Amino acid sequence: TVKIGVHLLDNVIDMNRYPLDKIEKMTKGNRKIGLGVMGWADLLSMMGVAYNSEQGTELAEEVMGFINTAAKAASAELAQTRGAFPNFKGSVYDTGAEEDMVRNASWTTIAPTGTLSILADCNGGIEPFFMLVYLRGSIYDAEGKPTVELLMENETFKRIATERGFYSEEVAMKIAETGSAQHVDAVPDDIKRTFVTSHDIEHEWHIKMQAAFQKHVTNAVSKTINFSNDATVDDIRDSYKLAYSLSDIKGMTVYRDGCKEYQVLSAKNSAEEAKVEVVQDIEERLKVARPRKIAGTTERIDTPVGKLFMTINSAD
Repeated sequence: TVKIGVHLLDNVIDMNRYPLDKIEKMTKGNRKIGLGVMGWADLLSMMGVAYNSEQGTELAEEVMGFINTAAKAASAELAQTRGAFPNFKGSVYDTGAEEDMVRNASWTTIAPTGTLSILADCNGGIEPFFMLVYLRGSIYDAEGKPTVELLMENETFKRIATERGFYSEEVAMKIAETGSAQHVDAVPDDIKRTFVTSHDIEHEWHIKMQAAFQKHVTNAVSKTINFSNDATVDDIRDSYKLAYSLSDIKGMTVYRDGCKEYQVLSAKNSAEEAKVEVVQDIEERLKVARPRKIAGTTERIDTPVGKLFMTINSAD
């Protein structure tokens, strides 16, 4: 699978359309690709491994170490038939060793995969579960306020909870109060241990997991420490100092829950508030029925990738 992924991404570089000649020249000169993973939290929970554990970080190094090694081997194999990347001579890979002649200047990364993970029905990137039951804003008005919110349930948790016999709508609604199962008596302790959420985990484990992956990733790792709303300045400072002390980490991101008035993912203060109607009639929301004919104008706009024809219709 890694070999096919590297081959595919190398092909994309040649098939892509570039907005600027400078970008095309640099991209084809270095031929950097970024094969990554998602669903890491799902894998850990299905294996019964806690995210915030030494076993979890050791497994991260084992899995990503394999992917990175296999990706380099696939890139080296491509170099035998397609040649090394044009800027190879004088680069850090130009050692004279045949195995170091690679097709791509980099081959692995960890991307956020936010939307992709929703399509694949798994957790994004290497993040821990943000919440097990939560509301997700999906349509926003001009001021950034969500007009439609969807009640989301973690399918891995729901499946295992159903198999273990402790799942119910009442349990889901109780979890929705905070997004975490730690305060729910009906959830067994071993499940609480392996289904920890971002806010359940101390910032040290967020950083340790990021460092474990970064050891075996040629590009950077996308990782966010999601602090709870009561996080202090010292908490943020300590997290940055720890990351700085770990030479493997290239960069980091923090986010304190509630620092924005409207945010994409949020918990509700009570189970009753979590009971939202997710199927809504659009015409009722807009308070107007769409007429059979609507007048409008079409304008041609120049964009970096060609002509765009934008049509705007209006109805009284």
